[in-house]
Amino acid sequence: MNRILTGALALLLLASPLAAPAQDNPAPAAATITLGDIEISGAFTRATLPNAPVGAGYLTITNKGTADDRLMSANSPVAGMTQIHEMKMEGDVMKMTELPDGLAIPAGGTVSLAPGGLHIMFMKLNQAFAEGTTIPVTLTFEKAGSVDIDLAVGPINADEPSHDMAGH
Repeated sequence: MNRILTGALALLLLASPLAAPAQDNPAPAAATITLGDIEISGAFTRATLPNAPVGAGYLTITNKGTADDRLMSANSPVAGMTQIHEMKMEGDVMKMTELPDGLAIPAGGTVSLAPGGLHIMFMKLNQAFAEGTTIPVTLTFEKAGSVDIDLAVGPINADEPSHDMAGH
């Protein structure tokens, strides 16, 4: 029952007007991180309400290599559980599902985790995501290995990272 309620609340938070993308309301941009052939940019998350059980992380992954790779997992000390998710419409219903086999990052390709689509799902939060702070995350790739990144926390309705704060 708790899983159903948590899932329903997560969908409501991610699809609610509070979480809806806002024009010209970006989060501060994080620095671009390179791990072998993998480049991670635009990492951000949205501020959460106090006692919110879930949050989501967004970023862009570019594979500059000649071999496919795969984002296998994401972990963070701020969440009891972290998963890689996708959201998609099935008829008139928005469905959110875990990608248990990870997320393919094709050779020479770019994959964007963005509001309303692919994202990192943080569940069982042990703290709120406060605007202006960062959330530490470890990303593990099948071939490239693991890397620690920080997600910049923007407004509750941020739709993208700010480009004027990149690298800060």
